[in-house]
Amino acid sequence: MWFIDPVIDSALDSSLDTALGSAFDPTSPGGGRSTSSAPRAFTPSVRWGIGVDAEDFHLSPTASSDRFSFHLLRDPSPLMADYWDLRSAIFCEEQNLFEQHDRDQHDRHAYPIAAISHGTLLAGRVVGVVRILETTPGLWFGGRLGVHANFRRYNQIGKGLIWKAVTTAHGWGCQRFQAHVQVQNVRFFERLHWQSIEAIEIRGVGHHLMEADLAYYEPAYGRRPAQLAA
Repeated sequence: MWFIDPVIDSALDSSLDTALGSAFDPTSPGGGRSTSSAPRAFTPSVRWGIGVDAEDFHLSPTASSDRFSFHLLRDPSPLMADYWDLRSAIFCEEQNLFEQHDRDQHDRHAYPIAAISHGTLLAGRVVGVVRILETTPGLWFGGRLGVHANFRRYNQIGKGLIWKAVTTAHGWGCQRFQAHVQVQNVRFFERLHWQSIEAIEIRGVGHHLMEADLAYYEPAYGRRPAQLAA
């Protein structure tokens, strides 16, 4: 839920820094690397060097802006290839949480959401990803949240993904929305009206189970699709 950031006009960093992995969903038992092979620490990846308060930026229920827009994807969208590629780049190549790919059985039932760039860099391409999944009636989880390395100075993308994820699920009857958030991003989520429930470890990496304040995330309008992207 993650999402979502105030627009920052600073220049893009041309280097490929460590990717965002702010929320990691409760999935893939045994599907990735062992905890012993997981990296010991991550470079903060949702944003860095920027003080952000929740009131600094509040997206509309459509979760769009002039620089980026946020969309629920479904096959046969040509953007699905970008979505999978960015997830793999973040969670396999950069964060080393999985080996060959980060897909799992939950992707058959999850709803993929993508941030699309409308600027000159990677115009029309996926620059942020997240998925949402109803695990039991009324309980939704967000996960696989990530932002392209060259776009992490734009606080808007992470914040927009979170807003789109939570408001979409809320509009579909979500009663509780949770995520496993990496330790370095907990404060960022707290500023976006999330509360930590407990500290846990996933694949050797510290996380907090966190829950969104649904009173802050107004339900989005839109019918829940009957068929998902696989």
